[in-house]
Amino acid sequence: MAESNTFESILGWLREGYPEGVPPKDYFPLLALLKRSLDEEQVTRAILTVFKEHGTDDPVTEDQIRGAIHKVIEIEPNPEEINQVASRLASVGWPLAAPAR
Repeated sequence: MAESNTFESILGWLREGYPEGVPPKDYFPLLALLKRSLDEEQVTRAILTVFKEHGTDDPVTEDQIRGAIHKVIEIEPNPEEINQVASRLASVGWPLAAPAR
């Protein structure tokens, strides 16, 4: 139950933080932040949900998301990229997105 509430809260923050959809430059930093709070399945569901809501012209598949997650695990985005995305999400209330110091 708490896991579901956390997931729904994160989806809400993503919707608020990216009302027009997630720009490509934020994909990897966002994945890195989500991976800190969610497991791989939840990250995949969150990304698919946000992409479907914005009807992107370039649909993304579960396999592509999983591949991106594994890239993030291997080579994390630079701290500036992560801080930019974290600040955006923190501005809409995501307490887990506080920029690293």
